[in-house]
Amino acid sequence: MTTTGKMVKKETMLIAIVISLLLGFLTGIIFTTYKLSPSKTTASQPDHDHEQQGVTMNNEQSKNIAALEAEVEKNHANGEAWNKLGNLYYDTNQFKKAIAAYTHTLDLVPANADILTDLGVMYRLDKQPEKAIESFDKAIQTNPRHEPARLNKGVVLLYDLGRIPDALQTWQELLGVNPNAMTANGQSVRDLVAEVTKEVEKSGKQEPKTK
Repeated sequence: MTTTGKMVKKETMLIAIVISLLLGFLTGIIFTTYKLSPSKTTASQPDHDHEQQGVTMNNEQSKNIAALEAEVEKNHANGEAWNKLGNLYYDTNQFKKAIAAYTHTLDLVPANADILTDLGVMYRLDKQPEKAIESFDKAIQTNPRHEPARLNKGVVLLYDLGRIPDALQTWQELLGVNPNAMTANGQSVRDLVAEVTKEVEKSGKQEPKTK
């Protein structure tokens, strides 16, 4: 679990992408999100839990949320408690509550790239991609070497907004920060950029179907 100012949530590093060419230009690219270890850019298993709708929590999470809600009610200035509460809302698919908690955290702990990136992911899952980009941009401004923010920004630009050139540019900029950046399934970001570029070029060259 994230603590304020320490480490971005590992679920936030959701950047492995599997690409397949189907029909059409944008519909030809399919994305699958993965977790990344917070300490490396290699991979674990696919995780789709946070794409699902509806609150899901176990008894321990419920108790922890109740305790943290009581704490922040008593002490509004406890930034770490707000951040932990945001993480628990994140883990239990309570996206709007997570957004509110992270926003409050940032009022107390401004210019924190990790929290800004967590917030951006919550905006994305809450179907607010433009707000997600805004949050990732703030994270990058705060820490230009923040890889998860750049990786996630590219995902939202490509998958949610269909801004393919901007997504590719974002990942090229990431390669400028770390030429060896990897996706969660072990693919290099360099290969990912080449693969997306190839599929886009192939789609663009396809002749229109005749009726």
